[in-house]
Amino acid sequence: MSTRPRITFDDHGRCNACQWAEEKKTLDWSIRQNELKKILGEHRSATGSFDCVVPVSGGKDGSYVAYQLKHNYGMHPLTVTVTPALSLELGNQNLKNFIASGFDNIQVSAAGNVLQTLNKFGFIHKGFPYFGWLIAIETVPLKIAAKFNLSLIFYGEEGETEYGGSTALKDTPFHGIDFMRDVYLEGGQDLVFKEAHLDGEALSFFRFPTPTEIGDNQLKITHWSYFENWDPYRNYLLAKEKCGLTESPDTNSGTFTNFAQNDQALYSLHAYMMYLKFGFGRATQDAGIEIRRGAMNREQAMNLVKLYDGKYPEQFIDLYLDYYQMSQQEFDATIDKWVNKSLFEQKNNRWKPTFKIK
Repeated sequence: MSTRPRITFDDHGRCNACQWAEEKKTLDWSIRQNELKKILGEHRSATGSFDCVVPVSGGKDGSYVAYQLKHNYGMHPLTVTVTPALSLELGNQNLKNFIASGFDNIQVSAAGNVLQTLNKFGFIHKGFPYFGWLIAIETVPLKIAAKFNLSLIFYGEEGETEYGGSTALKDTPFHGIDFMRDVYLEGGQDLVFKEAHLDGEALSFFRFPTPTEIGDNQLKITHWSYFENWDPYRNYLLAKEKCGLTESPDTNSGTFTNFAQNDQALYSLHAYMMYLKFGFGRATQDAGIEIRRGAMNREQAMNLVKLYDGKYPEQFIDLYLDYYQMSQQEFDATIDKWVNKSLFEQKNNRWKPTFKIK
C-alpha cells in the first residue's frame, strides 16, 4: 500500500518490496555468502565460547538464523529473548522447545510495571501497542552483546528492504544504533520516555548501550536476509522440523496463516492499528509475502485479504483493558485518534473501509 511509511514506487507502479523481490531472483548470492563466511571467520570462537548474538522469540525466523549459524557455519550463538507482555502459552512453549533443541538462551524480563507503562504510552502517543517491548528488542541484545564482549549481532530479516520501506540497507550488511533509533523506532523513543515520566534505573533495559558499555569492541549489527534470499515459509519449515516450533491450531487473528507471531496477545492489536492507520492489515502483509515468493497469485490474495484483513481483536479486549488500565471508552478513544479518516468511516461503533481493493 502507498500509505506504508518510507515506501517508494518506480515508473511502472511497482513498490520497492516488489522491485527487491525481482532483484533477488538474479542476484549473485554467492558474493554475499562469501562475505558472510569472511565475517564469521573473523568472529568464530576457536574454544567454543560464544561468538555472536541472535535475538529470538522461539518463532520461525530467529530459530532459523540461530540454527544456520550453529549447524551450517560452526558458530556458537548466544540467543537472547526479551519477554513480551501478555505472552501466549503457545509462544512460551515454542521458546522452551527451541532452547531444548540445543541453544543457550538468556531471557530478559523488564520490570512489569515499567514495560506496561511504556507500552501504554506507546499505544497512546505512537499508536503502537507494544512500543516498550519494541524498544527492548532493539536495545537488550546489544547490551547483552556488550556485556559478553561480543560484537556480532544477527537479527532476522531487514524489514524495510523486504517489505517496502527505506532502501538504505539493501546493499550494505551493517547498520548502527542511529538507524535503529530513527527508522525502526521512528524517533519515538525519547517521546515515550518523556510522556511516561520514566528515567534513570527504570529505563536501563530500554536505552541503547553507551560507548563506555561497548568499549573497544565495536558492535556489528546485521540481518540474515542480507546474506541469503529471505523466505519466511522456509524458515517455518526448518524451525518446525529442527527446533520444535508448533503452529496455532487456528488461523491467527486478522490473517489466514497460523505459524507466525504466536508469542503475545498484543500483536493482534498492533495488526489492527496498522490496518486503521495505513489501510492494510496482517492478511495484506502475509499475502504480499506469498505473492512475492511465488506461492500465490494476486486474485487469490485479494480474496483472502477481503475475508481476513482488519479484524477487531475481540477475543483479547478484556485482557487489553486490564493491562492498560483503561476503560472501554478510553481504549476506543485511543484507537479512534489514530484512524486514517480518509480511508475509514465509523459504522455501528466499528471502523469500516471506504476504499475497495481492485
